[in-house]
Amino acid sequence: MDLFEEDDDFEIIQYLNYQRRSYTVHERINHMLAWDDHDFRVRFRLGKNVVRNLLEYIEDEIASQTTRNNAVTPINKLLLTLRFYATGNFLITAGDFIGVSKTTACLIVRDVSVAIAKLRPIFIRMPETESEIRDLQLRFYQIARFPRTIGAIDCTHIKIQSPGGPDAEYFRNRKGYFSLNVQTIACPGLKIMDVVARWPGSCHDQTIFKKSRIYNKLVSGYWKNSLIVADSGYANTQYVVTPYLNPSNDIEELYNESIIRTRNPVERSYGVLKRRFPVLSFGSRLKLETTQAVIVACCVLHNLACDNNDLEPPELFNMDLPINEEFSLREDHEPEVGNARKQLTEEYFPFLN
Repeated sequence: MDLFEEDDDFEIIQYLNYQRRSYTVHERINHMLAWDDHDFRVRFRLGKNVVRNLLEYIEDEIASQTTRNNAVTPINKLLLTLRFYATGNFLITAGDFIGVSKTTACLIVRDVSVAIAKLRPIFIRMPETESEIRDLQLRFYQIARFPRTIGAIDCTHIKIQSPGGPDAEYFRNRKGYFSLNVQTIACPGLKIMDVVARWPGSCHDQTIFKKSRIYNKLVSGYWKNSLIVADSGYANTQYVVTPYLNPSNDIEELYNESIIRTRNPVERSYGVLKRRFPVLSFGSRLKLETTQAVIVACCVLHNLACDNNDLEPPELFNMDLPINEEFSLREDHEPEVGNARKQLTEEYFPFLN
């Protein structure tokens, strides 16, 4: 019993002698003035004009409720988040770059990512009007004369840490690591028109597509006879077309060449997106919900950069990105009766000069 009393006394003495760490205010650089346009883009992956435009959309939502206690300004919150996206590094490193603690950096990345992700309806959208649909079909047709196309679909894996819990293994993909399987649809200008970032890495691309809002719209005839081009991980239907795995004649060879070139923008968009924001290449150690917000936020920023003719991200110095692995299952699904691929190879491609 004496032993327990001595332990209690020791804890009390420790509590009474505890001294709180002194309050430290770190110097915060004005990064908008400290760097020229080139150096700014290298560090934050976006130009100053793009950052200013973005800030106008989210400034009110991310602003601190008070300016007391050296509160972090909205522009510094945004730049910290962009710096985190640009390096995929530890939060403490991004915090040091702006002059805040790791805990503050974590909260800022979460809040700013959610605020940017909320801009999705503005910057990430499929064609709605007849003129938008016709314009998009024409732009796809000009690539390789593939008709009626309004989008190129694919999935990419974003590495995450184990989310824990009884369902954690659902997030382990075929390569053996934990990931989110993210579906996107791209246009010829490499902009992302739709993104789904909620499915675990073990889910098949076709499963994600059939559970998506885009699939329901296609089936309901929302875009009439328009097509989505995909790889052979998807099934051939009236609205989705894929290449032949084993083309048996010149018509099928011509069809394959055309569809492969037409769906190339979605693959290129992944390369641009992950080079611009290496956090998507190296993987996320954030909570699952925050990681999902980061993915959608990066897609919004990618489209914002495309709108400003910033299609080529700046070079990454002393940083080698992981190889973008190919996950699509090369399997030939049972084609749907009356599928568009059969119709095109019988009625369109034989007469294409």
